[in-house]
Amino acid sequence: MNAPRASIILPVYNQEDHIRAVIEEYAASLGRLGMPYEILPVINGVQRDRSLEICREMEERLPSVRTLAIDGAGWGRAVRHGLQQASGDLLCYTNSARTSSKDLLLLLLYGSIHTDSVIKANRKIREHWRRRMGSLLYNLQCRSLFDLPYWDINGTPKVFHRSLSRLLDLTRDDDLIDLEFNAICRAEGYPVIEVPIFSTSRRSGRSTTNWLSALRMYRGAFQFRREFKRR
Repeated sequence: MNAPRASIILPVYNQEDHIRAVIEEYAASLGRLGMPYEILPVINGVQRDRSLEICREMEERLPSVRTLAIDGAGWGRAVRHGLQQASGDLLCYTNSARTSSKDLLLLLLYGSIHTDSVIKANRKIREHWRRRMGSLLYNLQCRSLFDLPYWDINGTPKVFHRSLSRLLDLTRDDDLIDLEFNAICRAEGYPVIEVPIFSTSRRSGRSTTNWLSALRMYRGAFQFRREFKRR
C-alpha cells in the first residue's frame, strides 16, 4: 500500500538563525522514513532578516522544499496559506523552533496509520513555571468554553488526512487558529489522538508569548466562542 504523500507546513517569521538547520534536519529524517513528502516554509509578514533568502536557497538545493511567501504576518495566516497550497494527502503544520525531527516523524507515522483521526502533540513539560501556569489556565478556559476533551490546545505538530475536510476551512489569521482547529474536531466528531511530547528544547530565539499576548488569547477565546456558535 502506498504511503500518503505528506505536506509539512512551517510558518517562518525572522528565523534566519535556525531555519536552514531545521529544513536540513527534517529533510534528512523524512528521507529515511521512505514516505513521499514536501516541506513548505511559509514566510509571513515583513522579515527583518534573511529568512526568505535562506528558504529560497534550500528550495534550490532540495527538490522536496517549496517556499511560499505572503505579505501579511500571523501564525494562523501562514498555516492557512500552507494548507491551501499543500499537495499532500497527509497534512501537518508545526512550530519549527520547538519541533524535533524525531517528534515530527513520530506524529507523521501515527497519521499515516490512523488516517481517520487527527494526531496532535501534547507537550507535557514547560520550561518555566509562568508558562506552565499560563498554559494551564488557557487550556482549562478552552476546555470549558468548547467542551473539549483535549489538552495542550496550541501543541504542535498537528497532523490530519485531507479527507477530514472541515479542517481545511480554518478562518483565523492569529494564534487562535489552534483553538479553532480543536473546536472543529469536537464539532465534527473527528477522533483525536494526543501524543505525549516531553522535549522542552527551543532551537533559538525567545518565545514571543508574554502576559500581554496571553491576555489577548484569553479574551479572544471568549470572543471566538460567540463567533463559533453563530456558524
